[in-house]
Amino acid sequence: MTQAIAARNIKLHDLKAKFGLQRVEDELFFPEWLNDLPELTDSEQQALARVKRNYLYLLEYPVMESIVKMVVLSPLLDLAGFYEPPFRVDGEVNVRVSAADEGEVIQGSIDVLVIQEVLWVTVIEAKNSEFSLTKAISQALAYMLASPKRDRPLFGVVLNGSEFLFIKLVFGDVPKYGLSDVFSLLNRGNDLYPVLQILKRFITLIAIT
Repeated sequence: MTQAIAARNIKLHDLKAKFGLQRVEDELFFPEWLNDLPELTDSEQQALARVKRNYLYLLEYPVMESIVKMVVLSPLLDLAGFYEPPFRVDGEVNVRVSAADEGEVIQGSIDVLVIQEVLWVTVIEAKNSEFSLTKAISQALAYMLASPKRDRPLFGVVLNGSEFLFIKLVFGDVPKYGLSDVFSLLNRGNDLYPVLQILKRFITLIAIT
């Protein structure tokens, strides 16, 4: 009998055991978050400064997942251009991931958005911003492993409001993934600048179908 596991409960060890998933730490595997990043305009920088200022003010109170989506994520995706043609955005997509050699199914629903079935944007399933970002990595990878587009790299973003992490997944004989550094709104300066630059870089990489 097939056993179902909620994607929110899956661990990286499970994905490694069931799918052969491997992590690659070589910078050459995931250069997209480091190289050829576009310059930001003055108006974009001003908008990001406002987003950070708004979030830090709201951080004085419990920051619920819905507030993170509205105050931080939505402006970022808008500035990056993902709400404009020709991009297609799906929300709350149900996903089933099956291990090839075992009668077990990992299932769940993506938290936020799937863009062109190539970029997965996941807000961690937390009640406030204090929930660790690392708990979202395995969940995002489980969803990405379900993508039907296995002939190209897939990209993901996980966030908990104050922190952002980018993921790259490549299929092959075994699936491999790499991670970016963690960007945080609690750092000095404004880490939303590189976050937006990376999102805009992804636009140039996503094949429009």
